[in-house]
Amino acid sequence: MNLQAKYHTQIIKSKARELGFEYCGISKAAFLEEEAPRLEAWLKKGMHGNMQWMENHFDKRLDPTKLVEGAKSVISLLLNYYPEKEIENSEYKISKYAYGKDYHFVIKEKLKDLVFFIKENIGNVEGRVFVDSAPVMDKVWAKKSGLGWVGKNTNLINTESGSFFFIAELIIDLELEYDGPIKDYCGTCTRCIDTCPTDALNTPYTIDASKCISYLTIELKDNISSEFEGKMDNWIFGCDVCQDVCPWNRFSKPHSEQSFNALPRLHEMKENDWEEITEDLFKEIFKNSAVSRTKFKGLKRNIDFIKS
Repeated sequence: MNLQAKYHTQIIKSKARELGFEYCGISKAAFLEEEAPRLEAWLKKGMHGNMQWMENHFDKRLDPTKLVEGAKSVISLLLNYYPEKEIENSEYKISKYAYGKDYHFVIKEKLKDLVFFIKENIGNVEGRVFVDSAPVMDKVWAKKSGLGWVGKNTNLINTESGSFFFIAELIIDLELEYDGPIKDYCGTCTRCIDTCPTDALNTPYTIDASKCISYLTIELKDNISSEFEGKMDNWIFGCDVCQDVCPWNRFSKPHSEQSFNALPRLHEMKENDWEEITEDLFKEIFKNSAVSRTKFKGLKRNIDFIKS
């Protein structure tokens, strides 16, 4: 065993915990051979909807060495966002991950601190950090590094804490001690498939993103098809149904990241407040929120679609 790699792994994982990441797993940076045909078939079926960007950089999605020259390790990190209390004062619902400050800002700061620590304590290590910002198959890498398995709802599920996590990566040119995957614990359960309001999970372990409420309320820029009328379950940004019904999420614990606490105004928003929201109020409330991704026009479209 490479003692230096073992020591470097230990101090990196220790620092990750200190920065607030609940889990840190490491896998060898190599071509994702098993994923290549799956990704190609999924794209050919058009299950990515209008997210044309998913067709780009096919090779980079599968090979981390094309993102970081000389890459040897993929460090996967999980940051909990499960809230202590859900927002319940309105019929309209937004996904739990968007309650507080945009996770991109929060996680990138933590990753910068981790990179600084590595350079200070190990030496001239080259790498890149990723939070939904590049063609990286985050759930696949997290699975390879033993942080959980990808369930029938296509979310990463951890046996100790469920699935309400953000996933981030650090790809570096440093050899480390690698973790291995764990088994799939979905068993015969089909709650996520049975409960999905729009039948986006017809096939276990495969999501038709073009039917997913998260896609319809965030990524889709056109009008929402009439086929989804009465099926949106009052979600106006994202959707948590397939996670809420997952038995493994009974182990979810409230996060300790202050930045993820619900924006104060959200607890005050009643049904009519959402329906009468102005662009100025939208900008005021969601200035540093993930909800800003859908823009005022998109959020109004979602509200009006549900209301109609």
